[in-house]
Amino acid sequence: MESHKGNGPVVGLRRMKPGQRGTVVAVNAEGELGRRIRDMGLLPGTDVEVVGRAPLRDPVALRLSGVTLALRNREADFIMVEVG
Repeated sequence: MESHKGNGPVVGLRRMKPGQRGTVVAVNAEGELGRRIRDMGLLPGTDVEVVGRAPLRDPVALRLSGVTLALRNREADFIMVEVG
């Protein structure tokens, strides 16, 4: 974990547990994957909540802006979240 300018620690989205909430601080993906992640609404400043995981822990279900979406862990690895 690294610290961030805000109050909470910054972690990769994959490391968050169901029920945890946080704010996206960075999307470190380039190219098509980065564009796709951003198109889903995962932009810096967006509040997210992990609502669940599949039985084998992949994918992870997120809630943001009133929408629930699922991301593979390999996609979630590119998203840094300040947990709060």
